[in-house]
Amino acid sequence: PGTLPKQMALYEEHGMAAQQRHLGKPIFYAITETGPVNSYVHIWAYTDAADRAARRAAMQADPEWIAFLGVSGEAGYLESQENKLMVEASFFKLP
Repeated sequence: PGTLPKQMALYEEHGMAAQQRHLGKPIFYAITETGPVNSYVHIWAYTDAADRAARRAAMQADPEWIAFLGVSGEAGYLESQENKLMVEASFFKLP
């Protein structure tokens, strides 16, 4: 508890530029107001799983991103992480 603002500041200063350089701008990035507190969600759009894999591979090789992972790991603010690959509903198209 209490480390979410520190993690967000750490990401903004050290990780955001590198991540967006490879993944583009997220569709959504938010912190919880109710429900599971001290958590955040970010949603990214990819053409398909191969596009995601290629972009993430490039990001994982970026020295700036690698440095962020080190700083973030040393800080120890992040306790767990969950990933979901989803496809849009047939009636929904991203703007």
